[in-house]
Amino acid sequence: MAETTPAPAQLLRDLIRFDTTNPPGNEGPCQAYLKGLFDARGAETTLLGASGDRPNLVVRVEGRGEAPPLLLQGHVDVVTTAGQDWRRPPFSGDLVRGWVWGRGALDMKGGVAMMVATLLRCHDQGTPPAGDVVLCCLADEEAGGVFGAQFLVERHPELFAGIRHGLGEGGAATQHIAGRPFYPIMVAEKRACRLRVTLHGPGGHAARSHRGGTMARLGQMLVALDRSRLPVHVTPVTTAYVRGIADVSEEPTRSRLLALLDPRRTDAALDALGDEAGRFDPILHHTVNATIVRGGEKVNVIPSEVTVDLDGRMLPGFEPEEFVAEVRAVIGPDPEIEILTVGPRLVEADRGPFYDLLCGILRELEPAALPVPLLMTGATDQRHFARLGIQGYGYLPMRLPLGFGHDTVHAADERVPAAALDFGTDALYRVVQRYR
Repeated sequence: MAETTPAPAQLLRDLIRFDTTNPPGNEGPCQAYLKGLFDARGAETTLLGASGDRPNLVVRVEGRGEAPPLLLQGHVDVVTTAGQDWRRPPFSGDLVRGWVWGRGALDMKGGVAMMVATLLRCHDQGTPPAGDVVLCCLADEEAGGVFGAQFLVERHPELFAGIRHGLGEGGAATQHIAGRPFYPIMVAEKRACRLRVTLHGPGGHAARSHRGGTMARLGQMLVALDRSRLPVHVTPVTTAYVRGIADVSEEPTRSRLLALLDPRRTDAALDALGDEAGRFDPILHHTVNATIVRGGEKVNVIPSEVTVDLDGRMLPGFEPEEFVAEVRAVIGPDPEIEILTVGPRLVEADRGPFYDLLCGILRELEPAALPVPLLMTGATDQRHFARLGIQGYGYLPMRLPLGFGHDTVHAADERVPAAALDFGTDALYRVVQRYR
């Protein structure tokens, strides 16, 4: 008896109801549910993980042998909802007037639901993909992927032999700029560089007057970071993104966008863009933000040492020493700076025939769609798979309504239109059927 392919919205609702908040993750029951869907159809499935309660699901769907294997990868862990005021329970998976509500709707159980629905459709309709498709439903992405993608890449690289291209999170959802729909496809990511800054000063009894100590220096440094932009760097992928939007924009939007690509005018042009600047600012600068402050043990003692952890994100093509020099220019010569962690280098994905296919399918489904290449300002699991030479693209197409974006990612009231999931599943189905 043929299986009935579940709608991606129903799959998403089921996935949301598994509380996979990381930490602790507890992705096991969610992965078992997904495994059961493919086991029922005779697909090759494997659970692999460093611990039994945090497995990764690897599914291999046999193709027609007309193309090399293709990777689809997405994570099932989600971030916390603690301290957030939700209008609907975050793990209920409510469907309300065509919208699926819940933690992970956008990041990224919605994407996993689209991938799963795509491959189930291939089986249920008797239309195998062009080549074998390896689906990885991953644990631990929200904490760096150590137990997820990193584990698989380091311990089981044989699973990915022959794969040239991969699709995952980070792109192809609608952006509306000046009223037009754009579909940015992620082809590159910024690289994390986390720093620890240590400030020293005289300690003492808090009952005495103190001026210019560690707390004062801390305040001055935080204000300096808040008020400063790091220097402008115009990279090739950012140039392609901005020009792609500018070329179809009317004046004065076109000139304002092109001014972003002139380092002498970039910051002034960003200021003139108002709220839209947030889309462009982090792809034209390294960014650095203070996230953790440690100092003081007792309320009546002035601390002699304070540390501040900084989350830095570097543009492609730069090394930590260059980034640290730019931060040093903002905070001054005195604080100690320690590099805590540096993310792996990620080579920009090729914009050749495979990229052209991704763009063409978006135009088929929405003739007004304008695909553009995108630099992802955060990090995804693609950086781990890139170590195996897999070129990764952020491509989870979602046709989103004007005025709605990804503002609810990691925030309260995360939700997605069910129709957007249908759109993305149609796009992914066309990709796996036609890629070469």
